[in-house]
Amino acid sequence: MQRINYSSGSPLEDSAGYSRMVKVGNQIHIGGTTAVLPDGSVSGTTAYEQAQFIFDKFIGLLDRAGAGAKDVYKVKAYVTDMAQAKDVGAAYSEFFKEFRPLFTMVETPKLNRPSQLVEIELEAMIGSEVYAG
Repeated sequence: MQRINYSSGSPLEDSAGYSRMVKVGNQIHIGGTTAVLPDGSVSGTTAYEQAQFIFDKFIGLLDRAGAGAKDVYKVKAYVTDMAQAKDVGAAYSEFFKEFRPLFTMVETPKLNRPSQLVEIELEAMIGSEVYAG
């Protein structure tokens, strides 16, 4: 089974030695992602804006691997304040509501930078179909 590592271009990926996304066969795993820009600044000042940025980044990564939002079956979000859960959920719904993947959100005391409000990871399987159950 072939494994392909993908980078999002973040300088930390190279310096720390990790991949943003790994595809093994038809499985795709995207590691914890925040709204950090290449220059180290954070995109967006609200949890909603940051989640939108992250989900948009995910769609671009999935596209590079030959997948899309329909292939996503699991999303996990970490927020620094559960009061922001509704906003993160609203951004999530813009991308995935139609496909109804698993979605877990938990609170964490802090992320890498004080301005980071949300970190999200994702799992997908190319060719999976959605059936109502």
